[in-house]
Amino acid sequence: MAAGTLLTASPVLHAADVAALRVIVHNELPLARPSETVEIKAAALVPLGNELARIHVFDHDTGHEILVQALDLDGDDVPESLIFQTDMTAGGSRSFDLRRGEKVTYRKDDFHVYGRFVRERYDDFAWENDRVAHRMYGAALETWKKEPLTSSSVDVWLKRTRRLIVNDWYMVDDYHHDTGEGADFYSAGRSRGCGGSALWRDGKLVVSKNFRDSHVLANGPIRLVFELRYPVWDAAGIRSETKRITLDAGQNFNRFESHYELDAPGDWQYVTGLKKFPATDVRIERDGGWIRAWGAVAGGTGKFGCAIVIDPAAIAEVTEADGNHVIISRVPAVYYAGTGWDKSGDFADVSAWDSYVAQWAKRIKSPLRVEVVTPAAQ
Repeated sequence: MAAGTLLTASPVLHAADVAALRVIVHNELPLARPSETVEIKAAALVPLGNELARIHVFDHDTGHEILVQALDLDGDDVPESLIFQTDMTAGGSRSFDLRRGEKVTYRKDDFHVYGRFVRERYDDFAWENDRVAHRMYGAALETWKKEPLTSSSVDVWLKRTRRLIVNDWYMVDDYHHDTGEGADFYSAGRSRGCGGSALWRDGKLVVSKNFRDSHVLANGPIRLVFELRYPVWDAAGIRSETKRITLDAGQNFNRFESHYELDAPGDWQYVTGLKKFPATDVRIERDGGWIRAWGAVAGGTGKFGCAIVIDPAAIAEVTEADGNHVIISRVPAVYYAGTGWDKSGDFADVSAWDSYVAQWAKRIKSPLRVEVVTPAAQ
């Protein structure tokens, strides 16, 4: 994930009776980093045994236990890594003690991310964390008699609550009205929405139809990972696309990565974009690797922003196409897309949103440095 980690080399611990490890996390940027995700590979945790679901993490200074999640993204029932979150001060370091114990169990209130296939709403896939919410469109929507839509756009739901709301909003089926938690004020349509992707060839966007399959790889409590598969395209030579989306708790940005099956390499390039809206302020920082839009909420209150962050070295061109501001890059490209709303309590104005976007670009370029150094003091 963007706010990810680098695991440095450390002494190998062979003692069979080691019950704890010390982990030191370093922030090498001169800025505070809230809700950073620390990820430690299973190989570094061997001294604690081979069951990552039994590893507990404690703040070294306070002794308080911290929420953890074991990640098994390949579905073989053997987690590849362990994650937890922390707030990092500018240029600061923090220490944590990891101990083996009983299997970690969760309460409902521990979950800060969620995503699912929504068959009852014409095959949406909807997902969220405690800050943002989105959805993308499945096959049944293409033939919905009331309002058919063929689009691989990324839709936006604006939230003003830390609570998970996807299930509740679908249940009452009245999520276009703000009753105090936010609402679906965004009209993505056939555009790229907020971070939708496409391919680029001969100066034109080439887009898929709606996704046909979905697969949740991790569903919290800290990190959500899922894949959408797009086997139906309007262009010859493209067999399918598999899009993997990752969202961590406490963060406004999703990580997007696509892989394609092509009949031949050809001269395809990759596109991600933002829908154009009238009277919306757009800022492009190509050297910084980001583009953002900020404007009024149609049908709602306040203003909100969408942004894309990508490696500047991957950018070939920034332009407009089919009602979108688009970034053209190499294939495949990893990028981050996120939203902010001035009614959420997180962003007072466009300056606050710009600051968050610019800092996010710096955070993904400088992952936390993580050391597994010694057995923690008993």
